[in-house]
Amino acid sequence: MSSLRLILAVVLGLIVGSAINMALIAASGHVIPPPAGADMTTAEGIRAALPQLEPRHFLFPFLAHAIGTLVGAFTAAKIASRFKPTAALIVGVLFFVGGVLAARMIPAPTWFIAVDLIGAYLPFAWLGYLMARRRAQTPERVA
Repeated sequence: MSSLRLILAVVLGLIVGSAINMALIAASGHVIPPPAGADMTTAEGIRAALPQLEPRHFLFPFLAHAIGTLVGAFTAAKIASRFKPTAALIVGVLFFVGGVLAARMIPAPTWFIAVDLIGAYLPFAWLGYLMARRRAQTPERVA
């Protein structure tokens, strides 16, 4: 039964984390507009706009990856009855694999790929687990 719950936790963590990721990516162009005339909807458009992109244009993709992973790992750790760190880290590893695949398909500067792959996935998955664990272990206060 706990194995089934672990699988369900990971699947739900991936769904929730992916939704957060997509929402932040969708909002990014409204918060930090792309350069004039840039088509950021295709790999070819991004490749053409790359010389015009500034570091600030990479803030929301990093946040989308980090916060999506954080929320997904948190969700998985909260749902998993046992193996909470395992659930969170599976979500982090799966998002990391997605990040590696995306880095191979979507053009980006090497510095961003390195920062993103090193800083956004596994560290935020672990933080999601710690947040879920901390909340579960916090005693309720009686008012």
